[in-house]
Amino acid sequence: MKAYSEMTKEELSAELEELKKQYHKYQEMDLKLDMSRGKPCREQLDISMGMMDALNSQADLTCEDGTDCRNYGVLTGIQEAKVLIGDMMENNPDNIIIYGNSSLNVMYDTVSRAMTHGILGNTPWCKLDKVKFLCPVPGYDRHFAITEYFGIEMIPVPMSPEGPDMDMVEKLVSEDDAIKGIWCVPKYSNPQGYSYSDETVRRFARLKPAAKDFRIFWDNAYGIHHLYDDQQDYLIEILAECKRAGNPDLVYKFASTSKITFPGSGIAALATSPNNLEDILKQMKNQTIGHDKVNQLRHVRFFKDIHGMTEHMRKHADIIRPKFEAVLEAFDRNLAGLGIGEWTKPKGGYFISFDALPGCAKSIVKLAKKAGVTMTGAGATWPYGKDPEDKNIRVAPTYPTLDDLKTAAELFTLCVRIISAEKLLSEMN
Repeated sequence: MKAYSEMTKEELSAELEELKKQYHKYQEMDLKLDMSRGKPCREQLDISMGMMDALNSQADLTCEDGTDCRNYGVLTGIQEAKVLIGDMMENNPDNIIIYGNSSLNVMYDTVSRAMTHGILGNTPWCKLDKVKFLCPVPGYDRHFAITEYFGIEMIPVPMSPEGPDMDMVEKLVSEDDAIKGIWCVPKYSNPQGYSYSDETVRRFARLKPAAKDFRIFWDNAYGIHHLYDDQQDYLIEILAECKRAGNPDLVYKFASTSKITFPGSGIAALATSPNNLEDILKQMKNQTIGHDKVNQLRHVRFFKDIHGMTEHMRKHADIIRPKFEAVLEAFDRNLAGLGIGEWTKPKGGYFISFDALPGCAKSIVKLAKKAGVTMTGAGATWPYGKDPEDKNIRVAPTYPTLDDLKTAAELFTLCVRIISAEKLLSEMN
């Protein structure tokens, strides 16, 4: 197929006319399809239903160390859950706190605590004139929402297939002590599906921040969320690397079972250094007597060990792999060679990142919505919801049925072609 930029005005006008006819046919279908958030589909939730049988009224709810999970106590989580999640996160169980159902909640808490009480005896952030955070872009909108809520200034850092621009990260954090953190989704990143290279992880571990209370917020949300058995990205374990580099306190590492079991009823965890743990627990003991130990035990009894969890994730992959492949097939068939878009081909995670021609993302999303397909809002992958080039769109393939997804992908590519043709024609005029 001929690239749009190489078409004459007449060819492009004829193309646009034909595309609009196709679009009107989709409008007549009265579609109501949602590709806006990375939610597991019903079939994915169904494979965790056995959790409901892992415990019943006759079950022994006593841990191996004698802890009765029905009662108060055990602030940092039961040992069996720490071992299971420790294996999932590749961390020592002694360096882990098990929380409630949401890692986002833990991240919010961690920022909030730094604001009001500071980190390891440093000045609380709320008492400083300026607090800044680095934000790899495109990135995760809910991360940016937390820092925006606390009035923290966000500085975009470009992403590449290797991870964030580390030259920029190193320069900024070494020169400006107002920079207190960076958001990271290091494996199968949201939305591009990139995994940080070995060099990127090592450079993170060897950062020399001007601020003593600078922390890397390492959200390893998709640590075991592979799409393929034979093509899995590998990530150097950041806490061990930081310890090796003489920077043991540099990282807060977050994870959860949200897209492994039930998103609303999973377990979340934080892994970090002994110094950081001690600092966190000073606050936590005033906040709670402990999180839901019955749910922690339920997860342990259901999975038994990390091998059970790995097998479980293979079932997830079997459900969502065809969906990713269907979207990518539609993109390749309808858009390849036209010069009007680029997209990632991730090996795991929950998203595909699509870059349209500059100035087109908002219009594409709006046109898709008009025909019944809801996408993530254009700009959501940037701090303050403002993509300066208006080109990035996050595509979330997991939730719709495969048939609905195929329809949605066809319509989406049609919208990309229409808006791109209109843009190029307006430039010709």
